Amino acid sequence: MFDGLSDKLSGILDRLTRRGALTAGDVDAAAREVRRALLEADVALDVVRGFIDKLKERAVGIEVIKSVTPGQMVVKIVHDQLIETLGATADPIDLNAPAPVPIMMVGLQGSGKTTTSAKIAKRLTEQGKRKVLMASLDTRRPAAQEQLAVLGTQVGVETLPIVAGQTPVQIARRAIEAGRLGGYDVVVLDTAGRTTLDEAMMAEAAEVKQAARPHEVLLVADALTGQDAVNLARSFNERVGLTGIVLTRVDGDGRGGAALSMRAVTGKPIKLMGVGEKLDALEEFHPNRIADRILGMGDIVSLVEKAAATIDAEKARRTAERMRKGQFDLNDLREQLDQMLKMGGLSGMMGMLPGIARMKNQIAAANVDDSIIKHQIAIIQSMTAKERRTPDLLKASRKKRIAAGSGTKVEEINRLLKMHRQMSDMMKQMGSGKRGPLAGLANALGFGGGMPSQAELEKLADRMPGVLGGAPGGLPPGGLPGFPGAPPGLPGVPPGMPELPAPKGDAAKGDAAKGDPAKGDAGKGDAPAAKPAAAPPLPGLPGGMPKLPGLPGLGGLGGGFRGFPGFGKKK
Repeated sequence: MFDGLSDKLSGILDRLTRRGALTAGDVDAAAREVRRALLEADVALDVVRGFIDKLKERAVGIEVIKSVTPGQMVVKIVHDQLIETLGATADPIDLNAPAPVPIMMVGLQGSGKTTTSAKIAKRLTEQGKRKVLMASLDTRRPAAQEQLAVLGTQVGVETLPIVAGQTPVQIARRAIEAGRLGGYDVVVLDTAGRTTLDEAMMAEAAEVKQAARPHEVLLVADALTGQDAVNLARSFNERVGLTGIVLTRVDGDGRGGAALSMRAVTGKPIKLMGVGEKLDALEEFHPNRIADRILGMGDIVSLVEKAAATIDAEKARRTAERMRKGQFDLNDLREQLDQMLKMGGLSGMMGMLPGIARMKNQIAAANVDDSIIKHQIAIIQSMTAKERRTPDLLKASRKKRIAAGSGTKVEEINRLLKMHRQMSDMMKQMGSGKRGPLAGLANALGFGGGMPSQAELEKLADRMPGVLGGAPGGLPPGGLPGFPGAPPGLPGVPPGMPELPAPKGDAAKGDAAKGDPAKGDAGKGDAPAAKPAAAPPLPGLPGGMPKLPGLPGLGGLGGGFRGFPGFGKKK
């Protein structure tokens, strides 16, 4: 939803950060562009004026103009101002009240009140371990009460039995009484909506509130509404009295102005946001994380939380044990691909990574999307159980059969098998645990049994400061060496790491004159590789960076190395 605003703001701030010094005129020009970007994103005019006034007040100060990195200071000020506009801190649903806690859902018809009620009930049941009862107060829309009953069955939450002829106020009182007698912790009241704001809906909502005395009154607003969402929020807040806002259809292509406007106009926090049609597609609204996404800084914290919520710990432990033993087969690869889809697919995961927003056009040109993962899963599912366990059985005739069954080509099957072989070879190196830096890395990452402790991670960071250290406030600039298309901010080669040999025709000629060290590695196993010129030793590793043991089919990473690291031929 914030893609358009993110692209514009990132372009404006990038131009500022490339300058060595800033004048007051530069800041004014940038403020005008930010103002235009916010207005194009459907942010309310009053909110834009307040945002720009505070931005100028802080950005034209002496601490910015005289700063060593004035562009970065302006980026930080814009970031802080976005957080302040969206709400300083996350404000989840408040359940600190005597049970049963009534939660009243209000909003226009079609905004997603009924579905959001079921999402909240599912979230409170699974994450909060609360006993929830849902009740539909919508007596006007056909089958509205039946819809909530069906959703309750899908999420495993009980709904209030339907009694024909009752008014919304009577249903609300019956729901509160049933919640009290049934020992429920939370009662969710789904009220009726209208296509537009009218007096009858407001009066009915006020009567229900007076009868049920809800602890939370949540406005369900469609994020695609635009500037009219501000009038909606203001009207409900004046007549009913809101405690929070739930934004739906955040995964759509709206301009994102509603999120920035509603919080500033009503003063009520945005508590939740719907990010999909499925009943588990509901997330807490964290202003700092949303500001990071808008400015293209990624959202690693949400990505980790999503992984922790979707990964089966027992299955992950079994998979890690199989990897340690070198038994990584195609069934394990399919589980990893399924896990990626559960976490939002390639697009969802990459959207949370820092710097990926700047490569959006390149990613779109490369056709990197979830269909690639689905094709790979289809290829694996077209194999027999024996072929998944033993990929070496796959010869030309079997590949043709699998390609016909999965609707793909033999070349795609070969690429999948090559990827699996490379992953399997790496797992064997890490799981052997006998010698070499990969063995030490495997022990640190938990292949020796269990996840690494905080002390082990700190010890590994001390030994490899260039890899796990990182400058405060972001990754060091410069990009990956040898990858001209990589975005700035990705880490480079750590200090003390010997440089890889140059392509054929440069350093490879010098290596060929001295003898191919790859052959020496393959023949002797412990023969030293050609030493780089004055490579400083890594802290904690006497004698400098240890030589990487040769992967099967490569014979080491010496001067005879060809192609991409780790991508050798089949054994």
